[in-house]
Amino acid sequence: MTEEQQPAAAGHPLPPPRRGADWMFGGVYGTVLASGLLAALDQKGGEYTPFYDASWVLVTAATAGLAHGYSHHMTTHQAGSAAHRWRLLVRALWHEWPMIAATLPTVLLLVVAGIAHWESYGVTAVGLGLNTALLFAWGAFVAIRVGYRLGSALLIGLADATIGLAIIVANALIK
Repeated sequence: MTEEQQPAAAGHPLPPPRRGADWMFGGVYGTVLASGLLAALDQKGGEYTPFYDASWVLVTAATAGLAHGYSHHMTTHQAGSAAHRWRLLVRALWHEWPMIAATLPTVLLLVVAGIAHWESYGVTAVGLGLNTALLFAWGAFVAIRVGYRLGSALLIGLADATIGLAIIVANALIK
């Protein structure tokens, strides 16, 4: 038996091992995280600090990835040596890299905005629009990868893009 197939305490099977599609889940989650942070960090009337904002997007994504990986590890606790548990923790944390990577388009946009001295309103609008398009692409791509037909995959992409649109609407209403 592999580590993933070994029974847990009291004979209960472990959850199935994380599939290859999990990296795509991280892409959607990270893009939504980046959109929310981009909207929240842009304060009307406040000083615009794109480099600071970029660093906070990265720090928050890394922290969320660590918390998410750690929580996955804790919910699948297994008996065994400390070294075995540490290996499982490292693997659970490694599986979170897509969430961090998905925030990189927003981070790059903010860095370029800082270098080019772009205005915050335009950067936020472009960033939220870009992330909404990325959410559509992630949703459609993931759906095709897991076996949906093209029409259904495009509808799933549209559903994911709706999350981005909701962030845009919330940003407009709150500000």
